[in-house]
Amino acid sequence: MIYTVTLNPALDYFVTTPSIQVGSLNRAQADHKEPGGKGINVSTVLTSLQTDNVALGFIGGFTGDFIQSTLKQRGIPTDFIKIKADSRLNVKVKSEAETEINGVAPTIMPSDLEKLTAQLAKLTNEDVVVLSGSVPPTLEPTIYQMWMSILKNQGVNVFLDTSGLPLTFALQEKPTFIKPNHHELSELIGKPIHSIEDAIEPAKQLVQRGVEYVMVTFAGDGALLVSEDQTFIASPPSGILVNSIGAGDSTVAGFIYGYQQNWCLADCFQFAIAAGSATAFSKSLARKQDIQLLVDKTYIRQV
Repeated sequence: MIYTVTLNPALDYFVTTPSIQVGSLNRAQADHKEPGGKGINVSTVLTSLQTDNVALGFIGGFTGDFIQSTLKQRGIPTDFIKIKADSRLNVKVKSEAETEINGVAPTIMPSDLEKLTAQLAKLTNEDVVVLSGSVPPTLEPTIYQMWMSILKNQGVNVFLDTSGLPLTFALQEKPTFIKPNHHELSELIGKPIHSIEDAIEPAKQLVQRGVEYVMVTFAGDGALLVSEDQTFIASPPSGILVNSIGAGDSTVAGFIYGYQQNWCLADCFQFAIAAGSATAFSKSLARKQDIQLLVDKTYIRQV
């Protein structure tokens, strides 16, 4: 089974307006609400790909109720830990440019953390865990590292998508897969990454440190994938950017889908980039049919 972990889920409130005038009344042309959080996005795309998974994490309050009920309606199994505080409410404004206002993370009590740790401690080498997203301020940045130590001892493959200190600490436990974007890779290595070529050597060094697959994304400019004996560069399909939110999570889901199907690495990479592009080109997260239309328009070359 695949388990996604979202430490800081949210109710994402999307608002569309022609323009934003600071200090004035702004009227929305359209709005809608979605369950948010990087792990939840991965679960949503995996479910669209008809791949069984369970969403884990912390939820609370009326916002948490919305998250859980919406995922249930969409056929996504959950096993969230209920907390006392409300889950975040994030505002995503679509206007001349995308603007985000992310709410304050709720407090995670030690007893809540123990419950999620106990869930992960039950997993086996037949399971895959996706640790995705930032770590709330009330938790230590070593939390992913701690969980990975438990999971790796149980033979669980861990796909990690985070940044900053949580990524730095977690790398010590040698995750199966990481997906920093080029800004996050620059922060990790302490020097700027301007191009895909700039990222090849740092990615290879991360593989030498024990990461099995390192994917570095460059938004619309493509992506890099490095393993122990293969290096690939992807050119994404052309299209009109509609929504960048969740594109990276869709990329992770697409790679896991191919990985679970035992595809060759190039095919996993191609499908992953097509999945991220399918989300970027639509108003919602990627659907299977949208991804399939873009696979043959996604070009992979080995270097």
